[in-house]
Amino acid sequence: MMLGIATALAFQIIFSVIWMTGYQGANERIGGFRIAIVNEDKIMGVQVLQKLQNSLPFQISNANQNTARQQLINREVQMVMTIPADFTADLQNPAAQANLLYEINESNPALVKSVMDSAAVAITGTVDREASAAGIQNVLERSSIPSEQASVAAASLAERVKSEISYIYSVDGLNNQMVPMMMVLASFVGAMIMGMNMQQASLTLGNGITKWQAFTARTMINIVSALVISLLGSSLVMALGGQSAEGFMPLWLFQSLIVWVFLVFSQMFLIVFGIGGMLFNITLLSLQLVTSGAMIPRQMLGAGFQTTGDLLPATYAVEGLMNILFGGVHLGKDLLGLAVTAIISLVISAAVTALRKNRHSSRSGESTQHIPTLTSA
Repeated sequence: MMLGIATALAFQIIFSVIWMTGYQGANERIGGFRIAIVNEDKIMGVQVLQKLQNSLPFQISNANQNTARQQLINREVQMVMTIPADFTADLQNPAAQANLLYEINESNPALVKSVMDSAAVAITGTVDREASAAGIQNVLERSSIPSEQASVAAASLAERVKSEISYIYSVDGLNNQMVPMMMVLASFVGAMIMGMNMQQASLTLGNGITKWQAFTARTMINIVSALVISLLGSSLVMALGGQSAEGFMPLWLFQSLIVWVFLVFSQMFLIVFGIGGMLFNITLLSLQLVTSGAMIPRQMLGAGFQTTGDLLPATYAVEGLMNILFGGVHLGKDLLGLAVTAIISLVISAAVTALRKNRHSSRSGESTQHIPTLTSA
């Protein structure tokens, strides 16, 4: 009973501290977003590029079309803006309308699309007020109209620039947008609870099995459970209207890997600290929800939380799920991040198991020492 109350209190304290500090000042870090500008116009485009680099609150880079597109796919930039080669010519043609082209990757947290959509509207408005007026004024001045009259005429002929926004890896509805967060949350919470029950079951068996029998059994149960649990979860997602750009099998296998990694990761703390390891798992649950990019873009977090996210498996789980569900880059980086976490967790768990004395078996007469836990302390 007391353990249950302590756990409930721990959830309140840990989540409050981590979420309030993790999201503090997030809106002020919107400058962490990156926009790549492809300038194909060598007249007005140069002026527009310089103006945007000095005025936008985002990180602006100048790139060619191929590089910018690859950066967008890799989520290294959140939007690509293209100034077409005929931008100046269209501004100078009273019968034409100049276009600014925007491309946004939807395979990101939902906030990315919202911010970039608003940025595209604001950028077009700024360019329209300045670039189009300047271009028209230049035409009128070259027509021998006095400069003052040309300026007035140019101001009256504004709204010559429009936006054309396109999206790659489109997400079909908010329900699909939230799937990566849901799958990561459900997987880690399930792994925590399963690990706690396995730890208690191991203690209950006590002298009936050796430490290595318990470790081996735990390992095998984790593998089988990950496959079965993920089969059910992935099937339900697809049956309820979920999208998967890569198909069902990659989703199931990758989700199985996520569940298995979460199991060995969370159980490592239970093996090392006993039931008291649940405090670490509760803390890591909160940290991973904040730092993984499942809820808000990682660019809006402080540097310390971004670094923490790089060290935790949920970050790679979220990015991998986005790639499989919505489309994106290959899974190499995500698979490596999850594999490293699993290997380190298994090595630490095996090392701690090896350092402990063996359990006593009434049949074999081996020596015994229970794994220390808060409940036995």
